[in-house]
Amino acid sequence: MPDTIIERPVKLDIMSDPICPWCFIGKAHLDVALAANPDHPFNIEWHPFQLNPDMPRDGMGRRDYLEGKFGGKEGAVRAYAPVVEHAEKAGLKIDFEGMQRTPNTLNAHRLIHWAGIEGRQTAAVAALFKAYFTDARDIGDKDVLADIADGIEMDASMVLRLLATDEDTQSIKDRDAHSRAMGIASVPTFIVGGQHAVPGAQPPELWAKVIAEVSGK
Repeated sequence: MPDTIIERPVKLDIMSDPICPWCFIGKAHLDVALAANPDHPFNIEWHPFQLNPDMPRDGMGRRDYLEGKFGGKEGAVRAYAPVVEHAEKAGLKIDFEGMQRTPNTLNAHRLIHWAGIEGRQTAAVAALFKAYFTDARDIGDKDVLADIADGIEMDASMVLRLLATDEDTQSIKDRDAHSRAMGIASVPTFIVGGQHAVPGAQPPELWAKVIAEVSGK
């Protein structure tokens, strides 16, 4: 253990969306830095930010989504090329070809919130990223979300019951709106100590410097 003693944890607030590929990559980079600095002072909390807040509640077919956002598959391939490149460098696999639907992520954010109550928030985020990007699952589907919950030792039947209600739905929307009102327009966005914003999927080297600075090293 280092001689430097952190008297209290430093809050690291992360605004992200489970279908945001840069958020997936950004988390992987942060994880590398945290693993290399196990004495880091961060207390991490994930916050909701929907890339597509106007997405139909049941999501939409992937082809229709790509057509509307990028003008079709060719436009999507061009847009996602740097994503694929950076994901591969980070050791991540993204199965864009296997994705059949683009989900509304409101319920996924509700699951992240409930997981946080049980101290499993980061586990939920990681499981959602894997389900969507690696396994090409529809994380807008309630049964899929319940299965993800079960995989991180949450009560899947309780999650299904909650998803059948509007529990915490407005709270998620309000928190998303609050982030936008703060000026956050893209994700991932990391807020260090409630003061300093770090936007984008920053490399592990940058996070190592941030950890050193906030640790007083």
